[in-house]
Amino acid sequence: MPPAKKRPRTYDPARTRAAVLTQFGHVRQAVRTLGPDRLGLPTRLGDWTVRDLIAHTGMALTAVDLLLREPEPARQTARLTDWPLAIGAEAPDIAGTARRPAAEHPDPDARLAAAEERFVADLDTHPGTRLLPTGAGALPLADYVVTRTVELVVHTDDLNAAVPGLDIPYDRQATAAATRLLADALAVRAPGGSTEVRIPPYAVVQCVEGPRHTRGTPPNVVETDPLTWIRLATGRLAWAEALREAVVSAGGERADLAEFLPLMR
Repeated sequence: MPPAKKRPRTYDPARTRAAVLTQFGHVRQAVRTLGPDRLGLPTRLGDWTVRDLIAHTGMALTAVDLLLREPEPARQTARLTDWPLAIGAEAPDIAGTARRPAAEHPDPDARLAAAEERFVADLDTHPGTRLLPTGAGALPLADYVVTRTVELVVHTDDLNAAVPGLDIPYDRQATAAATRLLADALAVRAPGGSTEVRIPPYAVVQCVEGPRHTRGTPPNVVETDPLTWIRLATGRLAWAEALREAVVSAGGERADLAEFLPLMR
């Protein structure tokens, strides 16, 4: 008898909304401390400056408003776990539009404040079941808000890497949601049950084709912390580098995840 299908992970909309707004608030508070010299610093994202990155971070929320302005799809055509695997196709367009808001809005905090106000109004106006035409397919608004935790945690990390001493906090609930979504996306990209990926304290998933483990200690185990996992999944950190730096432990002949990462290519 084949194993029962695992139910998709669910997220509480109220907690997700709170997590997004808390993480966005951490970013806003940090941005207020940045003068022109630090806004012009380079980032690890090609030729983007910190100012460009901040503008793009605001787009994590304004994207909701833009999608709500589009006609509502007739039916849901995607799962939440499809989003990380599809977002890479949008990268060229994202890179092309990142600088425009930075140039049009010289006051970064004012732009972020406007994005937050619009986001809150949108969530207050529309039900979580409202479908959005995302790049991954038609998704409910409540699911799309979960994807915002990935955007915000990732770009918080980008900002911290770019500005010495900035130290923007990572909201626990936002980090948990981002970690779980990306872990579940790995299980979609590399289906199977031969390898257990542990990201304590937030996620454990089975993946990679091969003999399914049923009891005792799994023969193939990968373990890392949430931020390292998020960096691996989004291409901020290479698998080989993570192993060299001992921020990932991997044991077993099927514990090499290099061919599946990054998820968001």
